[in-house]
Amino acid sequence: MTTWIALLRGINVGGRNKLPMKALCTALEIIGLSEIRTYIQSGNVVFTCAKSTPDALGNKISNVIEKQFGFRPFVLVLSEKDFRAAVSNNPFALADASGKTLHLSFLKDRPGDFDKGALNAAKAPSEEWLLRDRVFYLHTPEGFYGSKLAAKAERALGVPMTARNWRSVSKIVEMLDSD
Repeated sequence: MTTWIALLRGINVGGRNKLPMKALCTALEIIGLSEIRTYIQSGNVVFTCAKSTPDALGNKISNVIEKQFGFRPFVLVLSEKDFRAAVSNNPFALADASGKTLHLSFLKDRPGDFDKGALNAAKAPSEEWLLRDRVFYLHTPEGFYGSKLAAKAERALGVPMTARNWRSVSKIVEMLDSD
């Protein structure tokens, strides 16, 4: 069995796309996933299943959510190895003691040519960013939700993505380590 991490985007936000985690776990069991654990209501899932691919698992999860809950979220699935590599490759390890100003945006694909100028133009003087493989690392000392760079990153990179703050990333690592 392989351990995977599913990151769901846009669920349980502002009363829309409601997805109770207990009901999600039941739905995921129906499609053959096991050892399912979630962290908070925003769609962080660790599970195991037989060999598959991230894209196939993401589609399978999106399909069951659409069928059972009536909406289709973007689901990005990473292998445990890829998730741990993203964590260990963090270029801003000393930047965030609180876990709230450092974000990792996990990208569906590696971006091709992208507009670095647009990213830098949107960047506040205190912000830092770095793209490594399929992870966009963003340090926003003045806050993520007010960041123009955070708001424009997906469009500038041209690839669907979903962000997690360092606190959530660390909790997922704790879940992986508890196996």
